[in-house]
Amino acid sequence: MVSGIFAVLLFAIGIYCILATHNLIRVLIGIEILIKGVTLLVIAAGLKSGNLGLAQALVITIIVIEVVIMTVAVGVVLGVHRLTGSLDARNIRKLKG
Repeated sequence: MVSGIFAVLLFAIGIYCILATHNLIRVLIGIEILIKGVTLLVIAAGLKSGNLGLAQALVITIIVIEVVIMTVAVGVVLGVHRLTGSLDARNIRKLKG
């Protein structure tokens, strides 16, 4: 029960972090926090339903996908910084190509 509350709290913090800022690094941190909340929620659901093995397998899959997504996202952020000189998401509109 407590882990479910923490999972929802992490999810809410992640959503807030994504929506409240224009800094691309903070957006990536918000996505990380959001995914950690989802991961905790999957583990809590697996524990509650008695399918902890399935939940652990899903979490490992989520972690692998998360690493790939974050690697690509950091590459995009570095490319935006290289071209615009800023990490402000509003500067992405200036890119043409």
